[in-house]
Amino acid sequence: MIDIRQYGCAESGPTSGGLLPGRVIELQREQYTVVCERGEVPAALKGAFFYNAGAREDFPCVGDFVLLQYNDAGSSLITQILPRRTKFSRADFSGHKAGYVKTVLEQVVAANFDYVFIISSLNNDFNVGRIERYLSQARQSGGRPVIILTKADLAEGFDAQLAAVKKAAPNVPVHAVSSHTGFGMAELDKYLRAGKTAVFLGMSGVGKSSLLNALMGREVMAVNAIREDDSRGRHTTSHRQLFMLPSGGMIIDTPGMRELGLFGAVDGIGSSYSDIEALFAQCRFTDCRHQTEPGCAVRTAITDGSVSNEQWDNYQAQKSEVKFSDDKNAYLRDKHESQKSVSKSGKEFNKKHRGIV
Repeated sequence: MIDIRQYGCAESGPTSGGLLPGRVIELQREQYTVVCERGEVPAALKGAFFYNAGAREDFPCVGDFVLLQYNDAGSSLITQILPRRTKFSRADFSGHKAGYVKTVLEQVVAANFDYVFIISSLNNDFNVGRIERYLSQARQSGGRPVIILTKADLAEGFDAQLAAVKKAAPNVPVHAVSSHTGFGMAELDKYLRAGKTAVFLGMSGVGKSSLLNALMGREVMAVNAIREDDSRGRHTTSHRQLFMLPSGGMIIDTPGMRELGLFGAVDGIGSSYSDIEALFAQCRFTDCRHQTEPGCAVRTAITDGSVSNEQWDNYQAQKSEVKFSDDKNAYLRDKHESQKSVSKSGKEFNKKHRGIV
């Protein structure tokens, strides 16, 4: 028997209905692995999920706490997702063809974590703007962001990169590490204590697999070589999985993202660019568009250098992207609810008039 509480579950025994609490530790396509008091068991979704779910975010993901109808002779059934403390989402653009996006879905990458490890490497693929995008979504998730700069052993000097990240992400911990030499690794111990969960996020080739192997103390993930021309790699992780560290802390490893689509990150963007949004109240006009209007505090800040053109451009781009994805997703949800309402009305009508000629 496993004490499921070491995985963060509040309860360890069966519910009054005989359901077992558990945590999703692996997802491959539509196949789940859930750890419960009976061990690690294969699981599938109860049919009600497919009828009641309004969108993909209503389905379980790695890190979710769930209730399980246990079956010792085959796949158990996930009957319910318990409330999420935190979740990291990204926009999944659906129906993309010839520049047209039909719908934008919320894809929940991981849930119920304490820290978001935003991982970037100190090589030719280093990009502060990309880190800022991850940071906005990480702040929206409810978890605490931590920026990890890997491959410090391959960088001749990284003081400039470190300074650039700290300027773009004030008040966010930033650590330069080397998975191979052990440089800086001890600084991560405070985040990975027993019962704590961190999620790994970053592009392919940034060293997530090497970092995970170093933290585990053994090789649990294969490591692929990166391309020399652009310092990028192929996906090593092909699915999402939760690993229990020797410390009792947990890591949710995710596949590398070629591009992070921001989703529902209005508050996260506001937190990342709070200095910019604070200027809006200082503009002469309440409806200032921050372009050519007189008395615009934003334009003044850009002119005197307290806000860079790059910061302003990044802020506008993130706000525009989130509005687009949220509007598309709202349309999809409204359509789904309308279809459910019509279906329910039809069933009630047929039930009421059944047998009447």
